[in-house]
Amino acid sequence: MKILVGKNYEAMSELTKNILLGYMSNDRRVNMSITGGKTPVLVYDKLVEVVKDSPNYDNVHYYNFDEIPVSGQAEGITISDLRKLYLNPANINEENIHPLTVENYTEQDRALAEVGGLDVMLIGLGGDGHFCGNMPNTVNFSNLTYRIEITGEESWFEPGMGDIKEFVTMGPVSVMRVKHLILIVNGSAKAKMVKTALTGPITEEVPASILQLHPNLTVILDEEAASELSL
Repeated sequence: MKILVGKNYEAMSELTKNILLGYMSNDRRVNMSITGGKTPVLVYDKLVEVVKDSPNYDNVHYYNFDEIPVSGQAEGITISDLRKLYLNPANINEENIHPLTVENYTEQDRALAEVGGLDVMLIGLGGDGHFCGNMPNTVNFSNLTYRIEITGEESWFEPGMGDIKEFVTMGPVSVMRVKHLILIVNGSAKAKMVKTALTGPITEEVPASILQLHPNLTVILDEEAASELSL
């Protein structure tokens, strides 16, 4: 595990952008999975400045690692978020976008293996210790890509989440197969969970704790998120 600490959100975002561009600049096909949410917003803003309308990155193929379908909506929440944050602003060719859906999730691991696997994956950390869609006390560390049916009684389920009945996610085994895993976290609110996930016992109650075992994990934090670590 390699831990990099930027002074602030801007600095950690610049670090993350540079590492991703290092992969994207290869002269071969690059398979990359990226995350939605608030933490990577500045990373994507910085990437768009470089990637938009540039033929130098036509080799990069993009994958979402989880998806939440919504009734009456053509695409799920995750890919819609990624399109808004990065894929559309960067004018990514549709042929380079490979959505994970509830219809194709059983084929995800095989499909990735056929194209050489994921070279790099950018993920965040939930305040409850989840990563991707691997939720506390729901995930099984032996899971490949899998589907979860939501009953509304799950410990992590919030009634305000709306009418969500299911979701799919790459499981721990699938994530462990990624060649380079990059975890980004910012802010003091997640400092305690950063310490728990990275230094505590490996348990399904804190799903992200399994990431300690990844052979090529880079953690990028701002000083606030790193404040409880002994570095």
